[in-house]
Amino acid sequence: MPTILLCKGWRIFFFANEGNEPIHVHCRKGNAKGKFWILPDAYEIKKAYVRYMTRREERQIRRILFDHLDEIVEAWNEFQESTND
Repeated sequence: MPTILLCKGWRIFFFANEGNEPIHVHCRKGNAKGKFWILPDAYEIKKAYVRYMTRREERQIRRILFDHLDEIVEAWNEFQESTND
């Protein structure tokens, strides 16, 4: 589970063994957790699911993801390249 970012109590990470899924991240802060699809070409983030997350927390994590979109995509691509070697 490579951690991409720690921000405002959120841990943003992805799992290494999820097959050929497109870019996405998992987020966790306390009991709140979620999964979001990252669509860099459309500059969009789609919610896959959220659990135990208030609307305020969901807005906060979406803002964090948008603010760090390039960093997330870069980390995803680097990790994919390193696992394909």
